[in-house]
Amino acid sequence: MGRLGVEVEVNVEDNISNSSFSSGIDGETWQNWFDAWLETLQPNISPSQTYELGLRLTDDAEIQTLNSQYRHQDKPTDVLAFAALEVDSPQLDEMLESEPLYLGDIVISIDTAFRQAQEQGHPLQTELAWLAAHGLLHLLGWDHPDEDSLNQMLDRQATLLETIGVRICQSS
Repeated sequence: MGRLGVEVEVNVEDNISNSSFSSGIDGETWQNWFDAWLETLQPNISPSQTYELGLRLTDDAEIQTLNSQYRHQDKPTDVLAFAALEVDSPQLDEMLESEPLYLGDIVISIDTAFRQAQEQGHPLQTELAWLAAHGLLHLLGWDHPDEDSLNQMLDRQATLLETIGVRICQSS
């Protein structure tokens, strides 16, 4: 359990058998990162402050299929977030009372993350942390429909990475 009473259960599904890359991050590290991030963010959505989310590490082929199916963009992407707490959900009140509160799923392409890490000149683990933080913000309702909101979200991501001891130069 986190220092401030926030607890998150992270279910990591590693489906990168077709990829030539490994995330190099174990389940406990992912767990610690999400614990720290939720403690920092202190989302005011659940009185119990216990959360659950899914994290799937995959390759470009699978994320392209998901991106095409759910976003109608037939191309690979780096991260997709499927928020469980959609405003229009008929079960929203019931979901908010469940324990732990299921936030949704984050899917990250290791292939795309690797290319982006090389372009940015930092380790793959740094890029994966960056993308996971981005996905978490989406699960909590953040979005970036314009440049100003994107910059606010990128700043928040940088803050989240600092909480786990990772500094990143933002050029994307």
